[in-house]
Amino acid sequence: GLPGRERKTMQNQTNVDAAPVQPIVTMPFAPYYSDDAVTIYNADCRQVLPCLPKFDLLLTDPPYGLTWGGTGFKKQPLLDHKEAGEWDNLPDKSTMDVVFASAKRRVIWGGNYLAGHLGACKGPLVWDKMTGKNKFADGEMAWSDIAGTMRIFRHQWCGAFKDSERGERSIHPTQKPVAVMRWCLSLAVDSETIVDPFAGVGTTGVACKLEGRKAVLIEISEAYCESAAKRLSQGVLF
Repeated sequence: GLPGRERKTMQNQTNVDAAPVQPIVTMPFAPYYSDDAVTIYNADCRQVLPCLPKFDLLLTDPPYGLTWGGTGFKKQPLLDHKEAGEWDNLPDKSTMDVVFASAKRRVIWGGNYLAGHLGACKGPLVWDKMTGKNKFADGEMAWSDIAGTMRIFRHQWCGAFKDSERGERSIHPTQKPVAVMRWCLSLAVDSETIVDPFAGVGTTGVACKLEGRKAVLIEISEAYCESAAKRLSQGVLF
């Protein structure tokens, strides 16, 4: 055998050269749905995101914490205000820190509601809903770091007056048109992997599938996961 001093020197050199041991984080959830382009997890994003690699783009629409009785939608049967009050809670800063760190670049709709968590934004994205003169919002804003300056997408979305998905009934009370999410993806052409931690009924996944991107969706509601899975598994996407 080797002399004691030489053996000890070689052991020390081995320890120096060895790569640091990385902790293994095991995914505690099986996918709710998966195809060649999109995977859905029915879970709390705070538990799932630490188990996933970093994505190219975060594209999401978190709950805004709205006061539903004052939105002007009282007569719309789609909205169950009691149910909305249960899920539509503004994420806290610690949650948004985890979400923000999940990708290299980000588009976070409702950025005006989350400004206290996200900070200043040089290049917000604006969706002009072209609603006309009424009590509904003229548009929505996203916190973004993909464009470098403000960008505006004009796409009518006001009751029966819509530029897309005419005749299609929304499944989620705050469901965005697929066209809006496809526009976001068009501004990040080099982003191949997408994550949406507040996936709702899977609009981000539909857009990614149509644009040839890979996406992971996370949604805490099983009912919405089921709706998303049905949308993604059908032949005609909307």
